[in-house]
Amino acid sequence: QMMAEKFGVPTVCPTIDDAVKLAQDNGAIFDIAVPASRIPSVLEHIPDGSATLIQKPMGENIQQARKILDMVHEKRLTAGINFQLRDAPYIIAAKQMVDKGLLGTIVDMEVRETVFTPWNLWDFLYKVDRMEINYHSIHWVDMIRYFLGNPKGVYCKTMKHPEMDGLAQVKSNIIMDYGDYLRASIISNHNHKYGLDEQECFIKIEGTKGCIKITTGVYLDYPKGKPDVFKYNLLDDGKGWRRLDVRGSWFPEAFVGTMGGLMKKVADPNYHYINNIDDAYKTMCVCEACYESSAHGETPVEYE
Repeated sequence: QMMAEKFGVPTVCPTIDDAVKLAQDNGAIFDIAVPASRIPSVLEHIPDGSATLIQKPMGENIQQARKILDMVHEKRLTAGINFQLRDAPYIIAAKQMVDKGLLGTIVDMEVRETVFTPWNLWDFLYKVDRMEINYHSIHWVDMIRYFLGNPKGVYCKTMKHPEMDGLAQVKSNIIMDYGDYLRASIISNHNHKYGLDEQECFIKIEGTKGCIKITTGVYLDYPKGKPDVFKYNLLDDGKGWRRLDVRGSWFPEAFVGTMGGLMKKVADPNYHYINNIDDAYKTMCVCEACYESSAHGETPVEYE
């Protein structure tokens, strides 16, 4: 109510049902941004046949993800999950280059993140059992799936830090298995407290004919952020490394994409919506496998 008065918002709804009653006759799209464990209880109030954008992750575990998927199908919702990195302008540009074959056959995809993240900005994260992958590296997992398809397996270890012991995990190493010729890896370290000189956050895509390296500036000196940098090198033209000027960034432009895509899907049921919930469920399957690998995947070394 205070914020409504500050910004001149004419109507504030005290309950979900009040909001639904106000919105459903106006063809509204419902945007659900709540902690993952609360998603099913909110979906119960959404009218059948509506359009809904749901914040990631799609539940805290695969059981909740399956429940959300089943509820969406039962209620005939047109639904998407807000894996918005797919819609970041530099990812759109990279995907276009890959799809055109400019990089040749993709042989390596790497995300490396050495940053300092102020997790205290999201106090609910201190209450979840699965943190780093579900609430952060899930973006990297989903993006790699977007480029490379579904991995046949994962190798993963996700870890704590003694100075952030209240959080379930804050670091992860993930290898996504795409066979003997294609490497895909994610290394995330959110505890680099030693200044900006050695912070890094990049996405690198190597092919047989070219390479892309994208500095994702939003996580450098978070939440202030640094500029993004898109560099590429195509062997066929011999021009070496150069920059591509990309308009916009992850925040806020990518969030336009997930909602805009859902609006297009509502207008045209034949539109291919890349953030659709059935595809998002597969990202949750990969994340579930990551946690299973972290808990059970160690192979003892035999020295005698």
